[in-house]
Amino acid sequence: MPAEATAAPLLETRSLTKEFRGFRAVSEVSLRVAEGTIHALVGPNGAGKTTLFNLLTGFLAPSSGQILFGGDDITGKQPEQIAHLGIARSFQITSLFDQMSLVDHLELALASPTGMGYRFWRSNAQLRRFRDRAMELLDEVGLGDRAGQAAGSLAYGQKRALELALALALDPRLLLLDEPTAGMGLEDVDRTIALVKKVAAGRTVVFVDHNMHVVGSLADTVTVLQSGQVLAEGTYEQVRNDERVITAYLGQAGDAHV
Repeated sequence: MPAEATAAPLLETRSLTKEFRGFRAVSEVSLRVAEGTIHALVGPNGAGKTTLFNLLTGFLAPSSGQILFGGDDITGKQPEQIAHLGIARSFQITSLFDQMSLVDHLELALASPTGMGYRFWRSNAQLRRFRDRAMELLDEVGLGDRAGQAAGSLAYGQKRALELALALALDPRLLLLDEPTAGMGLEDVDRTIALVKKVAAGRTVVFVDHNMHVVGSLADTVTVLQSGQVLAEGTYEQVRNDERVITAYLGQAGDAHV
């Protein structure tokens, strides 16, 4: 993809490294994510994917190296600071309120960046100013017809869709998806692929996933990690036919079909 390769990256890491008591979980990783693309981070178990993802989202501080977003150094910033810059992370550990309706979740998420805070729990009228946008987001992820339902009543795949809507409430330039199809059956996986394609329009997406069907269906660029280092990078077809990648995945039961 020549045009993407020459474009200034929206997200970039430079020699990013994370050590835990002398063990290098991520080692000298230099990554460039072109704006407007979907970029996958993959690799066998223990490759450093989760650690790298946590570095990108501020849940871990790097031992050395840099993270740049839109050309600005964001190394070491906290997750909430990163969110305010236009980076949203979804599909982490579920943090929904089972008894709260879907639309109430979205209204609260939309109110949060305005500085209104939790005092507006007491004022439904003031939260209602976000109702139209909340409904638009629910429609975008296919949950508009369930707006009044309690989140606890949703099926697993629908809960993940709600989490995605909550991330989109931040109107992010960069959307980070952590294992978006983990634990899903085939039907939910295909539905999630279609949903991610839809919400990726006009945004940049970075995701981690073990499911190679998902990676092949979504990713413009795939970065393969092994032992904390970049092993290979390219299109899905390029990396799946790379002998180094094939060798790295041998014996990985969950990832055998690269």
